[in-house]
Amino acid sequence: MIEYNILVINPGSTSDEVSYYRGEKEVFHKTVRYSPEDLKPYDHEKITAQFDLRKKMALEALKEHGVELKELSAVIGRGGLVRPIEGGVYAVDDKLLADLREGVLGDHSSNLGGIIAHDIATPLGIKSFIADPVVVDELLPLARYSGMPENPRISIFHALNQKRVGRHAAKQLGKPYEECRLIVMHGGGGVSVGAHLGGRVIDVNNALNGDGPMTPQRSGGVPAGGLVNMCFSGKYTRQEMLLKLKGQGGLVAYTGTSDCIALEKYILTGEIKPGCGLDPDKVTRDEAREAVDAMGYQICKEIGGMATVLEGKVDAIVLTGGLAYDKVLVPEIKRRVGWIAQILSYPGGDEMTALRAAAEIALRHPAKIKRY
Repeated sequence: MIEYNILVINPGSTSDEVSYYRGEKEVFHKTVRYSPEDLKPYDHEKITAQFDLRKKMALEALKEHGVELKELSAVIGRGGLVRPIEGGVYAVDDKLLADLREGVLGDHSSNLGGIIAHDIATPLGIKSFIADPVVVDELLPLARYSGMPENPRISIFHALNQKRVGRHAAKQLGKPYEECRLIVMHGGGGVSVGAHLGGRVIDVNNALNGDGPMTPQRSGGVPAGGLVNMCFSGKYTRQEMLLKLKGQGGLVAYTGTSDCIALEKYILTGEIKPGCGLDPDKVTRDEAREAVDAMGYQICKEIGGMATVLEGKVDAIVLTGGLAYDKVLVPEIKRRVGWIAQILSYPGGDEMTALRAAAEIALRHPAKIKRY
């Protein structure tokens, strides 16, 4: 069987990850973190202004590890904030490239993934791809209703990792992913809970902007009337309210930290990690435990809701993301929802491996390549 050499590029807000694979073997993985000083010249620019900086890092990583460009079979980048699309692997063509550059749904560093992939691949005469960006939208029509026609529910979630672990779970269950009925919870800075049916995520909370359970940094769904009152109270600016939804909501609002490892350590041992933001004079161990339990309680409510979407026929509940490591949170989730279906756990979020596998599928089965 042919082995493909695949370069994977995953730009983040303040860092870049680059991995190179020969077949399934990872030759190297490099993470470069950018300081505020590195990014300061781009403060008032579109993310595309960072293109040269980020592309140079990817090429230098290849050079450092003795990889020649002519070895590459394909380049795949993390998908950005393009128009809503169904899940799968997409060739980076002119239309997709234009929307990545424009940032049609937002100016985010992930938009650079496909742009850099295309720029490296094109002179080599090889293909460039993106796969399962956060804007994957496979919602049922009923899932879009919010009660406000002007404000429909939208699909923004951890599509890449949810799809990845969905396929792992299917393999463990001994059946095709397309035949599984799964509930997948990805927990990190944001939390998304998706109902997977027929290889599609037919319902999922918007994990970015105030929907679903609270998270380490995000408020999740909040009482609507109270939110309106806060917005018009004159006490908060628009930016401050947005930060309450994402960045300063959830656990950090209740405990002073979004560091779940630090919270776990404090709850279980009483030790406080330096610089994490926890203050024992303001938040006791019992109060910290209750806040984490409240997050777990809300996650379980969301999982229960997705069980009704699947009409109670659930093959497995799948836990993934960084929160799937948590020794305080995970037992609480298992206690509350273990009766619904068996629980499978794949902690962390191996985006680089998921992207490599997506590119390999596209190369082996060109008919599966989708067009934007």
